Amino acid sequence: MNIFEQLKNKETKLAVVGLGYVGLPLAVEFGKTIEVIGFDVKESRIEDLNNQYDETNETTAEDIKSAKFLEFTCDPSRLKEAKFIVVAVPTPINKNKQPDLIFMQKASETVGRNLSKGAIVVFESTVYPGVTEDICVPILEECSKLKCGEDFKIAYSPERINPGDKEHNVTSIIKVVSGMDDETLDQVAKVYEMVVKAGVFRAKSIKSAEAAKVIENTQRDLNIALINELAIIFNMMNIDTRAVLEAAGTKWNFIKMMPGLVGGHCIGVDPYYLTFKAEEIGYHPQVILAGRRINDAMGKYIAEQTVKKLIAAEKKVHGAKVMVMGITFKENVSDIRNSRVIDVVNELKDYGVSVSVADPLASKEEVMHEYGLELVDYSKDLKVDAIVLAVNHKKFVDELSVEVIKGHFDLGQGKGVLVDVKGVFELGEFDSKEVLYWRL
Repeated sequence: MNIFEQLKNKETKLAVVGLGYVGLPLAVEFGKTIEVIGFDVKESRIEDLNNQYDETNETTAEDIKSAKFLEFTCDPSRLKEAKFIVVAVPTPINKNKQPDLIFMQKASETVGRNLSKGAIVVFESTVYPGVTEDICVPILEECSKLKCGEDFKIAYSPERINPGDKEHNVTSIIKVVSGMDDETLDQVAKVYEMVVKAGVFRAKSIKSAEAAKVIENTQRDLNIALINELAIIFNMMNIDTRAVLEAAGTKWNFIKMMPGLVGGHCIGVDPYYLTFKAEEIGYHPQVILAGRRINDAMGKYIAEQTVKKLIAAEKKVHGAKVMVMGITFKENVSDIRNSRVIDVVNELKDYGVSVSVADPLASKEEVMHEYGLELVDYSKDLKVDAIVLAVNHKKFVDELSVEVIKGHFDLGQGKGVLVDVKGVFELGEFDSKEVLYWRL
């Protein structure tokens, strides 16, 4: 009997290693129909999940309760009970913007030490082509004392989760799957088809699946970089970028993108995995790295525009009070990893500006640990010289209005400044005699 049939008949278990924004939703979906072990090294995470609480807000308490065949554990030996193991751990970059595979390597060691003969190991983490076979397999073999292809099989199925997106989730996004041979590919495809309603796409090879994932976000990164560069040009020409994009967007084949800060652990990271591998094999990528340079510089650019507006409002820059609204890498998520809002904050501080940061979704402890920033609680009573609306959380947008924004400024002491990174407000909503408004 094959593993797919064993899972269906509850004669073996599926394990998910890493219960973050990718692993947890997957474990929950599988846990509704088959026996699943959800493993994570973080004890506090397991404790939260056993109490039906997900700090990432990707799943609700009801979602977790509905997965009646799902168990959460910190005990790696429980992985021995599974014949189908999915590894979904982070793949960040280091300070030199090179791939940091420590989580992949540690996960491979853990899985290898607890690998049952005949199991299939599927990696979901974003990597450059070759990582699964060239880096993870040797670790699995060394730690398990088993032989890949004979005693266990490997596969790769890149995650496609979009944090905060309730419409496009693990069941509604086509799943790319690949395997080391046809038999493995067929097994992996059938297992994922149990939960992915949108269906699966069988890639030609593991390396092609790895490459497909990494270029998905590279393409998006480059498209945003183009729009960011256009925004800089149009700002110099005193043309509203959004007005240009609205007009251009009426053509059927115009790719609709908006300017902004490009952070997070996907779009702002994945291109560096591809460029690292390209340079390793002797090719220096030019277009990809040019896009990265543009996007990485946007925080500095936004801070500079804020300072220019403070000067135009006749405010003293040194000591000016600026409130930055939002620190997470995107709207409606609590994740602060690789947030480029910090670039805005640090650049403003270099000008001597007094910066306060508010975010209703971010963890104060994580922000302090990651960035050394003490978050303030947002209040309509806060008085500042300028506001940088960096992240358009629904909680912010629902509360903000022209009057609320004006209330943050002491208009008796001159004009206020609003830098609207996400374009929440429209041009002309503010009286320029009271508020200097600028949007990216």
